[in-house]
Amino acid sequence: MNLIERVPTGIVGFDHISYGGLPKNRSTLVSGPAGSGKTVFAAQFLAEGIRRYDQAGVYVTFEESPDDIRRNMEGFGWPIREWETQHKWCFLDASPVADQTRTIIGSYDLQGLVVRIGHLIDRTQAARLAIDSVGSILSQFPDVQLIRQELFRIIAQLRSFGVTVLLTAERLNDYGETIARYGFEEFVTDNVVILRNLLDGERRRRTIEILKYRGTQHYKGECAFSILPEVGLQVIPLAALELKQRSSVIRISSGSTELDNMCGGGFFRDSIILTSGATGTGKTLLCTEFISGGTARGERCLLVAFEESREQLFRNASGWGRDYEAMEASGLLRVICAYPESAALEDHFMTITSAVEEYQPGRLAFDSLSALERISSVKGFREFVISFTAFLKEREICGLFTATTENLMGGPSITETHISTITDSILLLRYVEAFGQMTRALAVLKMRGSAHSKEIREFAIDSLGMHLGKALISVTGILSGQPRQSLLGELDHRVEATNPDSGGDT
Repeated sequence: MNLIERVPTGIVGFDHISYGGLPKNRSTLVSGPAGSGKTVFAAQFLAEGIRRYDQAGVYVTFEESPDDIRRNMEGFGWPIREWETQHKWCFLDASPVADQTRTIIGSYDLQGLVVRIGHLIDRTQAARLAIDSVGSILSQFPDVQLIRQELFRIIAQLRSFGVTVLLTAERLNDYGETIARYGFEEFVTDNVVILRNLLDGERRRRTIEILKYRGTQHYKGECAFSILPEVGLQVIPLAALELKQRSSVIRISSGSTELDNMCGGGFFRDSIILTSGATGTGKTLLCTEFISGGTARGERCLLVAFEESREQLFRNASGWGRDYEAMEASGLLRVICAYPESAALEDHFMTITSAVEEYQPGRLAFDSLSALERISSVKGFREFVISFTAFLKEREICGLFTATTENLMGGPSITETHISTITDSILLLRYVEAFGQMTRALAVLKMRGSAHSKEIREFAIDSLGMHLGKALISVTGILSGQPRQSLLGELDHRVEATNPDSGGDT
């Protein structure tokens, strides 16, 4: 039980992993290297306080001028100038441009600074204070031990004003024993939050970690976050997810009557389905049938594609007798297409989840997960899948995901990262070669909470879509990716070749 009152930051995801926000009337150090998002965090803390909770804030800047901060934050949709005229946001400009004579023989009047801050807090009745950055204050003093004592005293004075204080600090490296530049800032403040801007392969990946929350609980470990226009900083709280989602017993159609029968009556409404197979086995077609089955029942459907353009998707659907344009015009279909390399994995997550929140679909088709694997580490990709599937389950949205196997004939593993363990159902697609002909096979490999067919069925594609045929009882080794004819199959084939009218029934 947390006895310390929290001040919600309004930063999406952060209040989740901090169990409610920043401890009220205490000081929090936000430390990180260049480009990690410290200034955005500080500004968003004040902006969301005004927007969501009608709490005024004071921003003390030691590096950038207020004009630079106003311009840099315009892209997030924060009307700082308007808030200033309403006395909800107030700058205290202590940047070098504002006062080029502030350093006198290596000394700096911190007490005078505190008096000025206190005056602005009284004038605006501010509840939040951001200081960006504390390292600029410390650089004015040659005696590190003295400034440690002074900083401790100043923070105590700031807390006495009844405000929640956030201070930013520079960090030289993403990891290491030194949390901030001077090595003691974390001991002076009550709480410590670390931002990182890691080079993962050839891409940057931002993470956030709550290192210390004095006297109260918080989530332990790193979480990914990103910074987007019109949004600001948003944390993806993988670690704080809880297995408390409701479980629906309502069935929905896959779009194919034959497949519904194989699945024991269709998919559960809140299930996550993984469709795995080699390229060309029909994964995108299954997505099309899934979407068509939803729109036919008046459900909103969201299609997220990373391998084909909108025009290609619409053309392919038309070739299978499905009119995506009509579905889109009716408001029952929305399509998002993007190259995986166009953004970081966290950015894709935020874009898709924002679209889900705005559009409120009942179904989501994701084609394909394998395309996103190539832009992320194994750990980052798995975190993405866990976070996104949990997001869908909380909203009882049925999600159909596709994944491409590395080998043309399949193999023993569904995916290299074994995401199959966190899905509810698995549909397996395979190529099968028999007597000089190629056909496709489909099997329901797993379906949690329901009986399902154990047959491996022949799978055909034509201008009307997908069709499931007879069980391939004469072929073995399909699941292992090494299909071969059984002796019974060879005898049946010889009988059919000798007597075409027999239909194979002997």
